[in-house]
Amino acid sequence: MEEATSSAWFTSDPVIFGILMVVLALVFTTSASKKPFWQKFYTYVPSVLLCYFVPGILNSLNIISSEDSNLYYVASRYLLPASLILFTIGIDLKAIARLGKKAVIMFFAGTIGIILGGPLAIIIVSTFSPETVGGAGPDAVWRGLTTVAGSWIGGGANQAAMKEVFEVGDSIFPAVLAVDIIMANIWLAFLLYGSGRSERIDQFFRADSSAIKDVQKRIEDYAASIMKIPKASDLMLILGLAFGITGFSHWCANGVAPFLQENYPALEKFSLTSTFFWIVVIATGLGLGLSFTKARSLEGVGASRMATVLLYVLIATIGMEMDLTAVVKSPGLFMVGAIWIMVHVVILLLVAKLIKAPFFFVAVGSQANVGGAASAPVVASAFSPSLAPVGVLLAVLGYFVGTYGAWLCGILMQGVAE
Repeated sequence: MEEATSSAWFTSDPVIFGILMVVLALVFTTSASKKPFWQKFYTYVPSVLLCYFVPGILNSLNIISSEDSNLYYVASRYLLPASLILFTIGIDLKAIARLGKKAVIMFFAGTIGIILGGPLAIIIVSTFSPETVGGAGPDAVWRGLTTVAGSWIGGGANQAAMKEVFEVGDSIFPAVLAVDIIMANIWLAFLLYGSGRSERIDQFFRADSSAIKDVQKRIEDYAASIMKIPKASDLMLILGLAFGITGFSHWCANGVAPFLQENYPALEKFSLTSTFFWIVVIATGLGLGLSFTKARSLEGVGASRMATVLLYVLIATIGMEMDLTAVVKSPGLFMVGAIWIMVHVVILLLVAKLIKAPFFFVAVGSQANVGGAASAPVVASAFSPSLAPVGVLLAVLGYFVGTYGAWLCGILMQGVAE
C-alpha cells in the first residue's frame, strides 16, 4: 500500500482535488470556445468523456493516486445525493411516465446479458485457456466472478453479498475486482462517447426518440420560463437544501440499515440493509416530493446547473479510479471480462433493434445495471441534465434484482466451470 502511494507524484487529496477541478475547468472552457479547432474537436469527442477519461489517464500514469484517496467516497456519498436532490426538484413525473415501457425492457435486457455473459465467457475462454478460468476451493475463478456479477447487476452491496454467499477467497477477489472496475469504466467510456452520436444510432435502430425529446423539452421549457439571475441568497438556499437533505438522508440511512440488518437479516438479499441504498432512495424520494412544492421554482435560479457541477466532480472521481495498467497484470481475466461485457452489449443491441428502442434507453438501461446509482445518472445527464433522474430510478430497480440475478449467474458459472 505504501509503495503504491509513494510512487505517484501527488497523493494528497486537496492537491488531487485541485488537479481534477482544473481538468474540469479546462474541458468546460474549451468545449464552450468558439474557436474552430475546439468546435471541431468536440464534434468528435464528447466533453463528458474527457472529464471522465483524463483523470483515469493521470491515475494510470501515476501522476495522481486513487488508491488511498477518499475523493470518490466523498463525491458518491455527499455530492451524488445532493445532485440527485437538485435534479429531481424540477422533475416532471408525468412526463417521465410518458417514456413508456421500453426503458424497463432495456434494463432487464441488460440484466439478462450479465446473467448469461458470465457463464458464456467462461465456456469460451476455457476452450483455449482453461487455466485462466480454473482454480479450486475459495479461490476458484468462477467464485470470484460472482462478485463481478453482483456489482454489474446491483452494485457494491450486491457484490459484498455474493462474496459471502459463494465464500470467495481473499486471493482471487482483488484480481476480479480489477476486472470489475476497469471493464465497467471502459464500457462507461463507450456509452459517454455514444451519447454524442445518439441520433445516428437511433437512425440505425429506426428508433423513435420523440418521447425522450418531449420530456427533455418540457423540463427545459419550464426552467426557461422561471429563469432569473440567481442572488447569493438563492445559491445558499440551493446548497442548504441539497446538503441539508443529504445530511438527513445519511442520518436516516444510518438508523434504518443497521436496524433492518439486525432485526430482518433476510432483507439483505434485496439490498435493503445497505446504507448507500437508503441514502440514494431517501435523497431521491425527498427531491421528488419537493418537486410538488414551491421548491420547484429553485430550478429558475440554477438548481439543475448546480447539480450538474456536483455530478461532474463525481464523474472526475469515477474516472480517477481507473488504472489502465491493471490489464497487463491479469490479461486472461480481462479477456473474460471483455467477452462478458460483449455478451451484455450484443443482447442489449438485439433487443433495442427488435423493439426499436432509442440509444438513450440502451445506455441508461445498461449503466443502471453495470454502474448503479453512481454512474447511471452520469450517462443519462450526458444526453441532457434534465434526464438524470431517469438513470436514478432504473438504478434503484437494479438494487432489488441484483442479488437474485447475480446468484443465478453464479450458479450458472459454477455449472460450466466444474
